[in-house]
Amino acid sequence: MGLEELGAELDRRLGAADAALAADYPGDRGVRQPVHTVYVPADRYDDRTVADWGAQARAALAGHDLTAVLDLPVEVYDRVLAKLEREPIEDLRIDFEDGYGDRPDPEEDAAAVAAARVARQTPYYGLRVKSLEAPTRRRSIRTLDLFVREGGVGDGFVVTLPKVTSVEQVEAFVYVLETLENTYRVPELKFEIQVETPQAILGADGTALIARMLKAGGPRVTGLHYGTYDYSASLGVAAAYQSMEHPVADHAKDVMQLAAAGTGVFVSDGSTNVLPVGEATQAAWQLHFRLVRRSLARGIYQGWDMHPAQLPTRFAATYLFYREGFAQAATRLRAYLGGGDSGYLDEPATAVALAGFVLRGLDCGAIDETEIDQLIGVEIAALAKLARRP
Repeated sequence: MGLEELGAELDRRLGAADAALAADYPGDRGVRQPVHTVYVPADRYDDRTVADWGAQARAALAGHDLTAVLDLPVEVYDRVLAKLEREPIEDLRIDFEDGYGDRPDPEEDAAAVAAARVARQTPYYGLRVKSLEAPTRRRSIRTLDLFVREGGVGDGFVVTLPKVTSVEQVEAFVYVLETLENTYRVPELKFEIQVETPQAILGADGTALIARMLKAGGPRVTGLHYGTYDYSASLGVAAAYQSMEHPVADHAKDVMQLAAAGTGVFVSDGSTNVLPVGEATQAAWQLHFRLVRRSLARGIYQGWDMHPAQLPTRFAATYLFYREGFAQAATRLRAYLGGGDSGYLDEPATAVALAGFVLRGLDCGAIDETEIDQLIGVEIAALAKLARRP
């Protein structure tokens, strides 16, 4: 058998596997990942929410020297202030679940309708419905139905499905979304899976159900969000030790990252419930800042923020992460593209990661396009191609 015939036979034998790999792992979706998701209870959400959060975040800085508290360069602090003025929230979720609680049906109906009419205030937004567990599933789909019916769906819209315990729930939610699309003639509805139960990580059959959930949700699934406190509590971790950095949290997020790798699905860390208020403000800022930096170093580029005073440290930690790494990334990219010696022998996969790092910094405002041109000497389109962004 000649080499051509041998190659043709390999194509025949591996064709199905090639097609499955391309379908299951399509790679980067080519869209910006928000650095955070802000959860606001539905009864506290109105057309002033985003502006109010920005104002409260700036007010929280009064009387504190954030540069001293966090050992922050003034240049980064100035970028944080500009971000709080320009875009204090990148992604917002109107919460009808734990943060909202159980209310009489007329009250939740009214909240869903009101929220739908003023929903689009941020680049990315959506709502968190109640779970599809038997006691709450009817209320869950009723709220979503009202929100969609009242015109709440637009660009950047996504639904967060909490406390997912089975692949069948994901399949059922896909059916719900298909039904709403057909009923109200809206574009394809996307959703996130919130990992808050041990069943999502390890099923009764010993498999990592989160990978099967992604398969069941298909391209509708855009994110996996870790739920710090529900997940920790479900494993019996005492309240005082429930944290984003507890070993059980790291294990769950490791599995989430493995399941999502190459799929284009974003992974988001959870939240800290230690709030920067009163005398505890500076200590809470230092904790939040450290936790955000820790997530970023682990390759998790998104997290939850639950209070306006967490916004300064969210952006401070994020901006410092990209600013500190930009010079070396730029030098290595320039060398990889034939522009000198960086002291590193970077392979193509590392070049992809370096380009992705720079683009993430650009997306959130930590890095400017002029800096990319000066230090790397490449157009953004070429950098996106290198990062394998479609």
